Amino acid sequence: MDTPTESDRIRTLLRRIPAVEALLNRGPLQELAKRLGRQQVVNATRAVLENLREKVKEDSRAAITLESIEKKILAAAEAAAEPSLRPVINATGVILHTNLGRAPLPRAALAHLAKVATEYSNLEYELDLGERGKRDAHTARLFSQLLGAETALVVNNNAAAVFLALNTLAEGAEVIVSRGELVEIGGSFRIPDICAKSGAALREVGTTNRTRVSDYASAITERTRLLLRVHPSNFRITGFTERPALRELVDLARKHNLPLMEDLGSGCLVDLAPFGLREESVVSESLKAGVNVVTFSGDKLLGGPQAGILLGQRDLLSRIRKNPLFRALRVDKLTIAALEATISLYLREDYTAIPTQRMIRAPVEEIAERARQLGERLRALEGFSISVQDGESAAGGGSTPGQSLPTRLIAVTHRTRTAQELANALRKNRPPIIARIEEDQLVLDLRTVLDPEQEEEIFRAFQRLSANVA
Repeated sequence: MDTPTESDRIRTLLRRIPAVEALLNRGPLQELAKRLGRQQVVNATRAVLENLREKVKEDSRAAITLESIEKKILAAAEAAAEPSLRPVINATGVILHTNLGRAPLPRAALAHLAKVATEYSNLEYELDLGERGKRDAHTARLFSQLLGAETALVVNNNAAAVFLALNTLAEGAEVIVSRGELVEIGGSFRIPDICAKSGAALREVGTTNRTRVSDYASAITERTRLLLRVHPSNFRITGFTERPALRELVDLARKHNLPLMEDLGSGCLVDLAPFGLREESVVSESLKAGVNVVTFSGDKLLGGPQAGILLGQRDLLSRIRKNPLFRALRVDKLTIAALEATISLYLREDYTAIPTQRMIRAPVEEIAERARQLGERLRALEGFSISVQDGESAAGGGSTPGQSLPTRLIAVTHRTRTAQELANALRKNRPPIIARIEEDQLVLDLRTVLDPEQEEEIFRAFQRLSANVA
């Protein structure tokens, strides 16, 4: 009798792989289909069987059992059904971590959002008059109370706010801006590109490091429609520098009957200098100085949802609102609800209820005590070496470059695992835990760990790591 060849063994194994329908008729998969939906289970079954066929073709000794196949299908279907966007624990110390969703919403914003989302609302309806209204009214009144703005508009992000304002106020004409302010923010948002797309022509003045008000004045012609000032949110020029005072630009704009627009980017609504962030302009100061249009983000230092906010002179914002592009860029009721609730917290001066503000304001002594307590618990686990060290937290999100907040870090090393291996393992935790690596150590900064339950989950994750290694 001939000895079976490798090809014979492979064909035999392939024939032993069950059909999709045969597997779907098994009890555990039927139960799974009721919970996740039949199509999810069908897709997972096909994927597992295809993977198994490829393995058999590579290795004729591959084991095939119904139980092992079923187990893989269950795991694959569960993984596929899990949402792609899910919460993570941010232990990096970067408060406005762009990759991790920037500002966490206040609980009050979430509650108001949920209420508005699950019921009808007066989004564009005047309850007092019984007639159609404008969605801008809900946030405009709050920004007026908080910052003294004449009115406000909200679009989907700050790039859209800048674009819409430039397109409305300067399309086909010139915008004057300092060369030192032609910044690029993350995601390739470049001021020159936004200006070009808006249909406005950029007139650069001054030099990279020095621009005077006289440079703006000399560049004004009959084609000038707007003076633009851009806050350098994500970089600093140091040394031999000069920049006009805001009051000088306001006076120049008024002298020539031109609007002055300022892109503040980060949206700092209260003075954060007492807490270590000394170089962020406060929105209200620009409005009081006489800037006609101010734009900024909703999900940076403001601590709300992603949005682009325009504040300022009523007649200019009315023109911007009438731009046909406004409808394409406006926000929905969920963003308005979250933003409205967040601004209401500012009006009540309830800063601890705004996660971004709470993290910025957290004293280093408080973080040190939390780090000490968690560090002691981690130190008791097998295989880990723990120390608590001085470190720095960052605002992030393109805010406050060159500035940091003092913190205390939990530094972790392991007897057999590298820092990168520990970071990878934590990233695969449920929920994922994102840390950072410094000097071959895994470091955890509790400034951005939001509550005791998240700290407890960090401990549980290390417990599992310790048990798995042991």
